[in-house]
Amino acid sequence: HVYLDISHRPADFIRAHFPTVYAHCFKAGIDLTIEPAPIVPAAHYTCGGLVTNLEGQTDIPGLYAVGEVACTGLHGANRIASNSLLECFVLGAAAAKHILAQPPGIPQKIVPTWKNPQVSMSQKEDEAYLTSQLQRLRQIMSHSAGIVRNTALLRQALEEIKLLTPHHYPLSRQGLELRNLVQVSTLIVRSALQRTESRGLHFLEDYPEQDAQQVQDTVLIPPSLQDMSA
Repeated sequence: HVYLDISHRPADFIRAHFPTVYAHCFKAGIDLTIEPAPIVPAAHYTCGGLVTNLEGQTDIPGLYAVGEVACTGLHGANRIASNSLLECFVLGAAAAKHILAQPPGIPQKIVPTWKNPQVSMSQKEDEAYLTSQLQRLRQIMSHSAGIVRNTALLRQALEEIKLLTPHHYPLSRQGLELRNLVQVSTLIVRSALQRTESRGLHFLEDYPEQDAQQVQDTVLIPPSLQDMSA
C-alpha cells in the first residue's frame, strides 16, 4: 500500500468534508486528522458503460445516462473521479434540457403486484439465498476479474458465474438486481477473454503488452439491436 496524508488540513475540515471516510478509518484505529491512512487501488468494473449521445440519450427511448455509468466520448478511457463529475455538469444540463423539450408522455399505469408462481420460497428464504449468491458473485469478480487478470482465472470465473444463474429469479428488487449483475459480470469476463492485450484498466498477465491492432472500444450490442446498427 501507499499512504494518503491529509493531516495538514484542520481537523474540523476533515470531519465535515469526509465524514464517512473519517468514521470508517477511525473505527479501524486510524485518525485522519493526525496520521496518514494506508490505501490500495480499487477495481472499477464498468468505467463508461452505456453509450449515449451528447444529450445523454441511450438507445432505449426515455432512458438517459450521465457520469461514470455513461460512455459519451468526451473523456476517452479515463472515466472516473473528476472527469465523470465534469460530465455530470455538462451532460446533466444537456439531458435535462432535452427532456424538458419532449412532448408529454403517456400517463403511467399502476404496476400490479409481482408474482412468480415458479418460485415457491418464502421471503426469508429468498433473501438469504439471494444474499449468499450476491456475496459469491462479488468474491468471484474481485478474485478473477480485478485489476490484474489472467486467462485461466477468467475462464474459471465464467464457469462459476454460470452456477449463479438460477432458472427463475424471485420477482423482487434483490432478485432482479442479482439477475442483472450476473448478466453484466458474464459480459465483462467474456469481453476480457476476447481482448488479448493489456490496455488502460485491463491488464492481462498472459498478454502484458499493448497490441496496436486492438485499439478500439469494446461496445456490446444486444442481438435485438444489431440489425438496426448494421
